Amino acid sequence: MTRLYTQYPAPKPWLSLPLDELPSPCFIVDESRLAANLAVLDSVQRRTGAEILLALKGFAMFSVFPLLSDTLRGTCASSPHEARLGRELFGGLVHTFAAGYSERDMEDILSVSDHVVFNSFAQYRRFRPMGEAAKAAGRHIEYGLRVNPEHSEGAVAIYNPCAPGSRLGIRPADFARGAAEGELEGISGLHFHTLCQQNADALERTVEAVERHFGRYMEGLSWINFGGGHHITREDYDVDRLCRVIESFRGRHPVTVYLEPGEAVALNTGVLKATVLDVVLADMPIAILDTSAAAHMPDVLEMPYRPDIIGAGQPGEKAWTCRLAGKSCLSGDVIAEYSFDRPLAVGDTLLFTDMAHYSMVKTTTFNGLELPAIARVPADGKPVVVKRFGYRDFLERLS
Repeated sequence: MTRLYTQYPAPKPWLSLPLDELPSPCFIVDESRLAANLAVLDSVQRRTGAEILLALKGFAMFSVFPLLSDTLRGTCASSPHEARLGRELFGGLVHTFAAGYSERDMEDILSVSDHVVFNSFAQYRRFRPMGEAAKAAGRHIEYGLRVNPEHSEGAVAIYNPCAPGSRLGIRPADFARGAAEGELEGISGLHFHTLCQQNADALERTVEAVERHFGRYMEGLSWINFGGGHHITREDYDVDRLCRVIESFRGRHPVTVYLEPGEAVALNTGVLKATVLDVVLADMPIAILDTSAAAHMPDVLEMPYRPDIIGAGQPGEKAWTCRLAGKSCLSGDVIAEYSFDRPLAVGDTLLFTDMAHYSMVKTTTFNGLELPAIARVPADGKPVVVKRFGYRDFLERLS
């Protein structure tokens, strides 16, 4: 099959694109960069037989689903709404996991999911009868369990699913008790998710821990999901090592291996366009932007991290240093400090890089701020606005 991404040219530099034609603030996603990432991901699938799913919690820009779905095998959902989005607009496999389900959640999830993964034996016991009824009505559904190998690789506690006290996944001792009591009956697969923006060496160590604790239960299962957090499309990622880990695992356990990166799909594919509204003086110049760290790129505050800006440097590296801040009333709505070749002025445009994943799905209307528009750059290099937001989007979230 000819992949859609083969039709795309090499990505052009961001500053060569006519981005001044787009509104501000605006998320802008370059399809040629997505295509380049898809080529890497597809090479992993072809080499190993693994299947890669799009984690919608990281990237859910459905206007580019036709491009993604030509390569990726389906989607991973964390809620009934994501599962429905995957079924209706992406297609392929819908793999759903949540830390807990309500009866209403499960009714919706069973109608659109192929794999339903439970976070505990108790949830599996509670909802299996509903699943069996859905099967009897014609739905093909497989059950899985999320496991916690008690092996931490994450450096940031808020993004570490195996941190002490984590609520995510069944721990080895609890899994052994459940297995001894016959609670694995009807289970088709296991799911673990332990990584965050990490390389294949972290996965290799995690797989060793998973096999040590849960390998004895793999017989009779048909699949395992290695979760997300794999930075497969990052320039320094060891793709060969990833492939060896997958191939080695499949050599020991004849199952389908799934990966569910969201970030790797959209890594380095998008920017956030912002505009300077004012420059005020405090202990240093502060440029007030028409965007907000708190409302439009919350990981800047949560993780925290300092996003790169095209043409900007570290404080003191260039001629003029300032602090960049959002326009909300939150005093801590500060992005970071940067330097520029000249002082910023009202109307200047800034491009924050690597903003396609997570930022777009986490935006809020805090303070009544208008959400950034969303645009894409197709193969011809002419940006297209695919979504604008306004007062109704703010109003409809309130009561």
